[in-house]
Amino acid sequence: STQSLPMVGTVTAGTWTGLLLGMFLKSVTETTDLGVWLFGRLHGLAFLGYVVTTVLVGMRLRWPMWALLVALLAAVPPLLTWPVEWWFRRRGLLSDR
Repeated sequence: STQSLPMVGTVTAGTWTGLLLGMFLKSVTETTDLGVWLFGRLHGLAFLGYVVTTVLVGMRLRWPMWALLVALLAAVPPLLTWPVEWWFRRRGLLSDR
């Protein structure tokens, strides 16, 4: 369903946040690498889920190629899935016309 993309995008952004915090704890405070170990794995799974979900939703809603590429690239920088989802909602790209 088209509602799955925002949910998967939120999970991806949340695991990105955990991974960033884990990297801070490992590299800056040098206290633990548990956050990187845990959130690295979770974010990897969330990222793969986001890519698959984005492709399926993009095909179902017949997105133009630029929209599919923007949505896929949004998973790379931390937390970019949220503003891209907002933008796509405003443009009507997340609705079943």
